[in-house]
Amino acid sequence: MSTEAAHKTQQREVRVSREQLLLSCPLPEEEIWNLHPRVYLPIEKTGEAVCPYCGTRYILTD
Repeated sequence: MSTEAAHKTQQREVRVSREQLLLSCPLPEEEIWNLHPRVYLPIEKTGEAVCPYCGTRYILTD
């Protein structure tokens, strides 16, 4: 497996604060033209959420 392919299979982890809620993936500041459709993720109750499209794991920091 190439280094690039291995990198793509690694899960991305993003830390967010309550100021950034309503949480969506991809985040509003990311260019979405080449990513998946925007999905809103419930993170308030558990403090964590995983995007069903790309696997990015979001962690609430406060």
